[in-house]
Amino acid sequence: METPRVILHLDMDAFFAAVEQRDRPELQGLPVIVGGSPASRGVVCAASYEARRFGVRSAMPSRTAGRLCPQGIFLSPRMDRYRDESRAIFGLVAASGVEIEQVSVDEAYLDASGLRLATDSEEALVATVGWARALKARIRAARRLTASIGIASNKLMAKVASDWGKPDGLILIPDRDRAAFLRPLPARTLHGVGRVTEEVLLRAGIRTVGDLQDHPGDLKALVGSWGPVLRAFAFGIDERPLSQDDTVKSIGSETTLPADTADRPTLRAILKEQAAEVAAKLQRHGLAAQTVQVKVRYGDFSTLTRQYSFDEPVSEARDLYRLACWLLARHRLVDRPLRLLGSGVGGLVETRGRQLVFDWRDRPAEPARPGPASTALNPGNRTG
Repeated sequence: METPRVILHLDMDAFFAAVEQRDRPELQGLPVIVGGSPASRGVVCAASYEARRFGVRSAMPSRTAGRLCPQGIFLSPRMDRYRDESRAIFGLVAASGVEIEQVSVDEAYLDASGLRLATDSEEALVATVGWARALKARIRAARRLTASIGIASNKLMAKVASDWGKPDGLILIPDRDRAAFLRPLPARTLHGVGRVTEEVLLRAGIRTVGDLQDHPGDLKALVGSWGPVLRAFAFGIDERPLSQDDTVKSIGSETTLPADTADRPTLRAILKEQAAEVAAKLQRHGLAAQTVQVKVRYGDFSTLTRQYSFDEPVSEARDLYRLACWLLARHRLVDRPLRLLGSGVGGLVETRGRQLVFDWRDRPAEPARPGPASTALNPGNRTG
């Protein structure tokens, strides 16, 4: 008999803010907002549930959060602290004997099928509730933090369940209830339905998952080849396996500027700091990059990214800096003041022996059109 599939989604509650409240007991019960100062151009990384009651949410501009919650306590993120805490939490989870797909510092899918808690699918799901309750208790006792867990037979429904139960929730969705549970929820609840897809569905009169379930036409006409998958998701059917690939895919750094600027020395200094940060991360992981990318965001929030790939991988800060400058100049990205500047790398490979130095000046360049923009951030011999 086939082993029943049992998938859990574990999500730490308001993780960054919860760590801060635990480490500083005087903050417990107060609206804690982790992110940039409301006087800056930063964004909210996390908000405690006390702050969320005022409408504060992640990725919101800090200035907006400050207006919504004037009594909010703004704290700078301590990413090293959160990563250490994440390792401790998921070390506890791994000791339980389940397979783990960690998707972020505070979130993971768990495959408990191997625990063989029952032979029948429905019984296995029910039997997992007690196991999950014990796991939540271990995390609370050892780390003094709460987690929400969703249980189902696939990743889609487990994630829906954990979101539904927050905070400190434990929700099981049996297979027989999948379609009915999803029916009243917004279509954006489904995995893969982002802002653009949601707008397409709304224009077609599809607002809820129930609308998707009832849609008489072929969804390919709306979302292309993804249509059959979206229809399956609408009925709670998801065959995606857990991914055990924890390889680092990309590394980057972004800076939101205090004020929009096109000042070249300022931008060069930022790129140099970002290159040093990215190079240090590459060195820690024993990696080099075959693709360099830059990202800019303008005052109207329009965003552009440009990248360049090459055969010989690079990892030195000076090469990353020069390539980032070259990309900005090549694509004339600093033609007006920037709100955000970022750079990063992809196409990561393990380093073997000494890195060959990439000379960007030997690369054939596109002919530059006349005008000052063609020398937007000439790295040359100027180091800012």
